[in-house]
Amino acid sequence: MATADKCVLQGGPEGLPEHIVPAAAPGEEVKVPFRGGYEHFRATSRQWDTAEGRLPVYEWVARTEVAE
Repeated sequence: MATADKCVLQGGPEGLPEHIVPAAAPGEEVKVPFRGGYEHFRATSRQWDTAEGRLPVYEWVARTEVAE
């Protein structure tokens, strides 16, 4: 059974501390703050079995810098 309030992150920079995070609203990307910027992840059609249940997989798509 999928847990819709969390997702699994796949890809992104080495050292990203969390790989299970709160899921985004449908149609939105997950945005994770990391090393002075944001890592962006987009939902896929895949799911992954984890210790927290079957979760949707979000793949890394881009990094943006924090605007000052």
